[in-house]
This record gives sequence, structure tokens and C-alpha cells, in this order.
Amino acid sequence: MTFFLPVWTLWQRELIRFWREKTRVAGFVGSPLVFWLVIGSGFGDLAFFYPGALTLTVMFSAVFSTMSLIEDRREGFLLSMLVSPAPRNALVLGKTLGSSTLAWIQGLIFLAFAPLAGVRFSLAGFMEIVAVLFLVALTFTLLGFWIAWRMDSSQGFHAIMNLVLVPLWMVSGSLFSTEQAHGWIRWVMLANPLTYSLAALRRLLGPAIPPGTPSTAASLLVTAGCAAVLLILSSAAAGEKSARNAA
Repeated sequence: MTFFLPVWTLWQRELIRFWREKTRVAGFVGSPLVFWLVIGSGFGDLAFFYPGALTLTVMFSAVFSTMSLIEDRREGFLLSMLVSPAPRNALVLGKTLGSSTLAWIQGLIFLAFAPLAGVRFSLAGFMEIVAVLFLVALTFTLLGFWIAWRMDSSQGFHAIMNLVLVPLWMVSGSLFSTEQAHGWIRWVMLANPLTYSLAALRRLLGPAIPPGTPSTAASLLVTAGCAAVLLILSSAAAGEKSARNAA
């Protein structure tokens, strides 16, 4: 109970906070939706750009949900967690599961627009997509947690994550496939973990699967591996004795 109660409490706290800030849904779902409709309609290929827009929704929601960690530090909530008997791993897991759930829900909302892209899937296919969406949300939530733990201001966090996330997304296969990339960009795409997260969703969503798209098995393996590494890094960061004095 010493471990699971704080996990449950933090998870529940994230959902309650989200319920009180419903405008976040409009921001994290609306922006990728407009982007997808404009870019997809401009190129005359809504199906190709749909998986990228779905990934963008989940990624931004997952990462920026962890920005509340900085607010918790400022308000003293984080300090109370650090001095409590609860294990540091419970703090990491509760916070990341809460933020991942929120990003996952917003991804499911965006998934409702799949018919506009001509995407059709069975019940079994839907369940697979739902599972992969949560894995992607968890991976990027852990990335956000790891970086937010070391940040002192939400403005700095926002600037750093925009600098990291936008280029990652642009060279993930969302705008052009690996086969269409030239020179060093192709190698960057192959080294980009987000390329594999997007590839897993693209293969499950279909039907527009460009040549050179990584297999589903390889994509899931890379994404899960990144999540595991980030979980270790986040737990290690939270386990530091000073934790920047929680201030």
C-alpha cells in the first residue's frame, strides 16, 4: 500500500486537474487537427498525414502535461511528496501514468476523425491502436518528466521542448517518408525514436504505408526500449537526494 496508494493518488490528481482545465483539450487536439486538415488537404492526401497528426497530438499532450511538475515544485506539493514515506518510484509512476492517461484520452478523441482520412479498422485493430497509443504517450511522458525534473521554470521547459519536439516530429516520417528523404536526413530519420512510434501507428492505421516504413515488431521494440530507458533515467533523477532541494 505504501507504493500503490501514492501512485493511485497522483494518477487521480492529474485527472482531476485536467477536468478543471478543459481548454487543454482544445489546444492539444485542435492544433494538430487544423494542421492535418490544412496540410493534408493541400497535398490532397489526408490519409498519409493522419498518423503524423495523431502522433503530434499524443506527443505534445504527454510532454506538456509534465510541465505541472515545475508548478508542483513551486507550490510546495513536490516537497511534501519528497519528504513523505512514499518511494520515489511511486512519485515517478503516479505522475507519468496520470499524464500518459490524459495524452492517451486526447489521442482517442483525435482517433474519432479517422473516417475523414478513409481509415477503417476492426474491433481487434482498434484495440491494438489503443494499446500502441498508450505506449507512445507513456514514452513521451517519461521524456517530459525527466527534463522537467531538472527545469526551474515552465517558460524554459516550454522553450527546450519546442526545440526538441518539433524537429523530432518533422523528421519522423510525418511529413515525408524515409524513402523520399535525401542525404543525412535519411540517417537522422532512422536514428529518431519517434520514427518508429509513428511507423507502428501508420502500419496499424493503414492504408497509406510508404516503402521503407519500419516493421511493426521493430517499431514496438524501439518504442518500448525508449520507454524503459527513460523510466530508469526518470527514477534515477527522482532518487537524487537533493532533488535540487525540491525548489
